[in-house]
Amino acid sequence: MPSEIRLHVKQLLAKEQCVPLTKEQCHYLFGVMRLGLGDKVLLFNGRDGEWRSDIVRTGKRSGLLRLQEQTAPLVMPPDVWLLFAPIKKARTDFIVEKAVELGVARIQPVQTEFTNSSRVQRDRLQAHAVEAAEQCGATYVPEVGDLERLDRILADWDESRRILFCDEAKAGQRLALPDQRGPWAILIGPEGGFSERERERLLAHPFGHSISLGPRILRADTAAIAALTIWQQRLGDWF
Repeated sequence: MPSEIRLHVKQLLAKEQCVPLTKEQCHYLFGVMRLGLGDKVLLFNGRDGEWRSDIVRTGKRSGLLRLQEQTAPLVMPPDVWLLFAPIKKARTDFIVEKAVELGVARIQPVQTEFTNSSRVQRDRLQAHAVEAAEQCGATYVPEVGDLERLDRILADWDESRRILFCDEAKAGQRLALPDQRGPWAILIGPEGGFSERERERLLAHPFGHSISLGPRILRADTAAIAALTIWQQRLGDWF
C-alpha cells in the first residue's frame, strides 16, 4: 500500500499546475486524514500518470494542490473486459473493486435471462472503481458501463474480441483456456447460471469460448476473481 494518499481527479496534470479540490475531497484530506499545508498527495486522472503534489491551500469547502513531479507513467491494464450479471448490492460492489485491482480495461454489467437484479447504480459502481484504483496504485480507472441486455450486446459484438464465458455446466471438467492473445472479455453469469439458449448462442459464435472453473460451482463474485486470475496469469500482465 502506498505511504502517501492517492486521489483521483479530473483535471489535466502537468508540472507546477494547480488543482482545485472539491468540498468532498477537502473533507477527506483535511477533515478525515488531517493533512495540512505542505503535506504531499499523489494525484492521477487516468490519462497523465501519477503526480506528487503539495497542499498549498486548505479549507472546509475549498483547497488547492500544486503539482511537483511525475511519480509514475500511465500504465494501461491488459485489453480485457469484465462482463457480469449484477447480484446483491455488496457483492456487486466487491466484483467491481476486485476487477480494478486485478486489472481490466472495462467493466460491463449485463442483463441475462436469469439475472435477479434489473437495475444498477452506474455512478455508485464507478465511484467504487475510482476508490479501488486509489487504493491499489493503479493509474487507470476502467469505465463502468450501463446495464445492457446480453442478447443486445452480442448482436453488436466486435468479433475480434473473444469472450471467455464461465459455464457452470462444465463444473468438474478440465480447465482448457485458449492461448490466443488480443482483445478479450470475461463473462460471468448470474446466480442461476446461463440459460440453454444463451449458452448455445455464445458457442455458436467463433469468438465464444466456454471454460470450467474447477470441480465446484462458484458463487458469481468468486467466479469473477477466479476467471480474471486465470486469464491474467496466462494471457495478461502477471508475468
